[in-house]
Amino acid sequence: MSRCNQKRALFAQFAAVAKAMAHEHRLELLELVAQGERSVENLAERSGITIANASQHLQHLRRAGLVAARRQGKFALYRLADDSVLAMLAAMRKVAERNIGEVDRILRAYSDASDNLSPMSRAELMGKLEKGAVTVLDVRPEDEYAAGHLPGARNLPLDQISREAPKLGRDDEIVAYCRGPYCILSFEAVAELRKAGFNARRMEDGFPEWKAAGLPVEKGAGSRAS
Repeated sequence: MSRCNQKRALFAQFAAVAKAMAHEHRLELLELVAQGERSVENLAERSGITIANASQHLQHLRRAGLVAARRQGKFALYRLADDSVLAMLAAMRKVAERNIGEVDRILRAYSDASDNLSPMSRAELMGKLEKGAVTVLDVRPEDEYAAGHLPGARNLPLDQISREAPKLGRDDEIVAYCRGPYCILSFEAVAELRKAGFNARRMEDGFPEWKAAGLPVEKGAGSRAS
């Protein structure tokens, strides 16, 4: 095989990876799998698609080397192949944000309605954590929190905020995070907390990006907001 043909053969493999990602359900499944190892049934429920469709999309992602799987009894459990998948998703997101006008329009409508303060960067949040100057809320479901979360974060799923918020300190700065930069859970959590009179912001991205950056994480379900 000539060098030119070898190059094209490589490009064909790269294109296969891009093709495997070219579906909104698959991108959402990657975001969910990035929270921790999950079964097909769990992923189907969280994404709102059928088990059959979830399984089919996951097979495409697996063949492209984007996710890995193992068997546990009669269940197939999926996880990200490695953190480079997150880096690729972040790069794709930045290109779209910078160069596609429709993305910018959607993002403005998406964020302006519920978040009129700049999100907190990982570096800023890390500094506040070291000083003990912030209360961090993980607003993902309990099982995702247990699989891994920011150090000292309290688990307060979105559907529990109205009931549990009065137990939070009124003078504390609160930062909420969830699955990633576009996860609606943190937007809605911050909106509810501000409506209740709290000083609340969201983190700029989510737990997977925090972990991929090599920052400290904790596991287990011990730190509940209540």
